[in-house]
Amino acid sequence: MGDSTTVERDFVEEASRIVEQAKELQDAASSLISRTTREEDSLRQKAKSLDSSVQQLRSSVRKSKLDYNQAEKLEEELFKASYVLSEGDAAAFLPSKSHGGFLRMFLGPINVRANRKDVQFKVKEEYNSFRDRTAYLFLLFPSLLLGLRSWMWDGCLPALPVQLYQAWLLYLYTGLALRENILRANGSDIRPWWIKHHYCAMAMALISLTWEIERQPDCSQKQRGVQLFLKWAIMQGVAMLLQNRYQRQRLYTRIALGKARRMDVVWGETAGVDGQLLLLFPVLFVLQGFEAYVGVLLLKTAFIGVVSEWQVVTCGILLIIMAVGNFANTVQTLVTKSRVKAKMKRGKSKQDLKSESGTKSS
Repeated sequence: MGDSTTVERDFVEEASRIVEQAKELQDAASSLISRTTREEDSLRQKAKSLDSSVQQLRSSVRKSKLDYNQAEKLEEELFKASYVLSEGDAAAFLPSKSHGGFLRMFLGPINVRANRKDVQFKVKEEYNSFRDRTAYLFLLFPSLLLGLRSWMWDGCLPALPVQLYQAWLLYLYTGLALRENILRANGSDIRPWWIKHHYCAMAMALISLTWEIERQPDCSQKQRGVQLFLKWAIMQGVAMLLQNRYQRQRLYTRIALGKARRMDVVWGETAGVDGQLLLLFPVLFVLQGFEAYVGVLLLKTAFIGVVSEWQVVTCGILLIIMAVGNFANTVQTLVTKSRVKAKMKRGKSKQDLKSESGTKSS
């Protein structure tokens, strides 16, 4: 009887000791979190103030009438400071970009900004991997549908395979838009238009799911818009493969040279070298023209009464909007690249003149 009482007392003492240790650990953790929060708030204020100072000084330098070389030197120093802030550990304390309504609609009011750089890079690599996988599928699915249309379906596309493809497009563009919004929240410099482009593509894929695929009679005429859209999708897949293969290599080089951020990604027409752009830009312009042509054709088929559903009109308008937006962004990139090259040439010419004058004086 005494032994059982002793064992029971030992259990009670051990339980009390564990409870006390748990309370001590809780108090230590609360103290650490409170202290860390205060330190993080202080660092956030300093990072925000320093980033604001860099932006203000950069604006003042650009408005001033400094000597060209002196202004270039100051711009370079400010770029280094900004790069250290945005790419170093201090980037976690900079104000994060607004997550936007799209992320809140799908994920709720949660913070998707990662404080650790390795986590941010994993998000970027997963995005690149997703694009690589879907680029091949983007090329395969429409090619398969058009091939089966000629070989097995007597020139008429059945509704189910086309709608399955459109459902996959909805998944693709939703996945891209979610990933790109998360990347922007983590410091990636994705142009807002490309995300809006995916919103338009999501809407078009969702609307096209309700689009009745007409068969006989005259299915070839009634499905003309669907066939052209599938051909455009094949061209889009080729453009995506070119971007993934050529431009990402150049982006890694720019990151190594400090001309791009490590969280930047390739999309649209960015980060190509001269030889690659000679190949890529014509493909992009042809793709955009063909996209607008498909949109106009859909509107034409609706207005002349061949296929007069509202889905046809809406998809046609969305295709034209995306084509115009893509073209405007591509032209904007060309103009920016030409200005940068002209600026570099001016700087080199001035350096050459100075070196020549120095040689003559010696």
